[in-house]
Amino acid sequence: MERVDTCPFCKVDFQGLSESGRESILVVKDINPVTPGHRLVVPRDHFESLLELTPTLAEELFQVAVEVARNAVSAGADGFNLGINDGVAAGQSVHHVHIHVIPRHLGDVKDPFGGVRGVIATRQRYCEERVS
Repeated sequence: MERVDTCPFCKVDFQGLSESGRESILVVKDINPVTPGHRLVVPRDHFESLLELTPTLAEELFQVAVEVARNAVSAGADGFNLGINDGVAAGQSVHHVHIHVIPRHLGDVKDPFGGVRGVIATRQRYCEERVS
């Protein structure tokens, strides 16, 4: 896996770039955003997996992710997706745990039904008819 000295998050000087206002958590713009406003919530210290975080740091990471999502909705998003790719099998390409906060807008995709289940395309529509 990725070493701290080659990790893109560990190599960047985030001073002044973070939007979180917290010393241990960084919030930065995704360099290849899925939607406008796409942010990454990143612990400052290097951890490859969510499973390596202390309960306190995991709680803080998610609190910040919720704050970022709340700000996106306040700014006009109709919803949001939170995503973590943890492990190669899950598509993790940067081996420093981070949460994607992706603002969503009605109509940004043809049919968002199933949401994050779409990471496995054949499982996005998990039932033939929607339950009312």
